[in-house]
Amino acid sequence: LPPPLESRSLSLSYGERNIIENLNLCLPERCITVLVGGNGCGKSTLLKAFARLLKPSQGHVRLDGRDIHQWPTQQVAQRLAILPQGPTAPEGLTVHQLVRQGRYPHQRWLQSWSQEDEQRVNQALRDTDLTELADSPVDSLSGGQRQRAWIAMALAQDTDILLLDDPTTYLDLTHQIDILDLLADLNNRWEKTIVMVLHDLNLACRYAHHI
Repeated sequence: LPPPLESRSLSLSYGERNIIENLNLCLPERCITVLVGGNGCGKSTLLKAFARLLKPSQGHVRLDGRDIHQWPTQQVAQRLAILPQGPTAPEGLTVHQLVRQGRYPHQRWLQSWSQEDEQRVNQALRDTDLTELADSPVDSLSGGQRQRAWIAMALAQDTDILLLDDPTTYLDLTHQIDILDLLADLNNRWEKTIVMVLHDLNLACRYAHHI
């Protein structure tokens, strides 16, 4: 079987500026892979390419052995979820409303909200210890709770692959450990394939199966 996500001779650029050239990288299934490196080396750029948010200047990103740009958008969103760095929610949006948005890739035209949708949302809230805060506005939460809410939204999307761009940014060390413990638990319990950018090499070594 092909790996769930890989790059072949991948080159990425912004305009005339080359960021990554001729990269071959295979992301192992059901493992935690951490992308590390200095500022500006292309970690976030690579993550965007893996999420199909950035088109390669050369080469390919393959999802389950097939060029990711040949997949329908909805099918990509059913297979992988991405959490960008420092996401923001509309003012007044509750945790439950935010997490519900993770179910959009599974909706069909004229299809009503299903029991499975609600079950996935409730499971995501339980997995992130946010059930009691479901009716709280996202902007009223602490930094760590807010990040858990965004992770819950990604979990509700019910994908095998999670891509996270520095999920510990702006958090103190205690909350960084909490978030990374949560991701490690999700990998262990649900066998999620997790790829994330981290800037702390010590934390990367502690949590990653592959760096």
